[in-house]
Amino acid sequence: MLVFKLLLTPALIGLVSLAGRRWGPAVSGWLVGLPLTSGPVVLFLALDQGTTFASRAAQGTLLGIASVAVFCLAYSWLSKRISWLGSLLASWAVFFALTAVFELITAPLVISFVGAIVCLTIVLNLLPASQSASVAANPPQWETLLRMLTATAFVVGLTAIAALVGPQLSGLLTPFPIFASVLGAFTYHFQGASAARRLLRGVVTGSYTFAVFFLIIAGLIERWGIAAAFTLALAIALVTHGGTFLLIRRYRKHPRKIPISTPNQDDLHTT
Repeated sequence: MLVFKLLLTPALIGLVSLAGRRWGPAVSGWLVGLPLTSGPVVLFLALDQGTTFASRAAQGTLLGIASVAVFCLAYSWLSKRISWLGSLLASWAVFFALTAVFELITAPLVISFVGAIVCLTIVLNLLPASQSASVAANPPQWETLLRMLTATAFVVGLTAIAALVGPQLSGLLTPFPIFASVLGAFTYHFQGASAARRLLRGVVTGSYTFAVFFLIIAGLIERWGIAAAFTLALAIALVTHGGTFLLIRRYRKHPRKIPISTPNQDDLHTT
């Protein structure tokens, strides 16, 4: 099981990282919307703790999607005024504050799913738009290795403490924005705040797939078993993700019209 954990997650992250380098920050953020760490986490929870535990954790993950969306919203607006590090730390604080609140909430599965979809839609419309040009610079090659190591450590660590913190908190922590944080910080530093905001918009757009995936896992894993539930969830998630890609293309062709900010205000917080 440990070998499986050490191989599956970095392989997924490596493939997505290569695709992101090829097609840019918006597509990279969209790919992060796939359950690249959360999917393996819940799979390992099902194998380690049983399907009932995994079902409850998956439902907690649905609530956690709202925390991720608000993280992206906070980071995007803060990036217009402060550095990448300040934006990241403040946005993490927002994520953990919401996680603490959601730990006190118990909601039916359908309500959790609808709440996640509504939150994503609201955040998507509140995200700032920018027409500023990005700085043409690529992150170093070792950044991909950092993503793979960080993601693997997160999966191994969270599955190790899951029995102690319980399914609700495990699920809420499962969507912690590791990749959004790493990608956002590197994109901000090397390409500017505007590129980081496009990436985070991609994360929010891709998170609709995230919600559909965990709705199916939470609703079916106890009745259908691990293999059938994950197979169906993955198939429907891929179809859904293809649909959200149309939103990315539409936004790239027709961004909301806003005044163009000067470089000092918008894109030079890179130190």
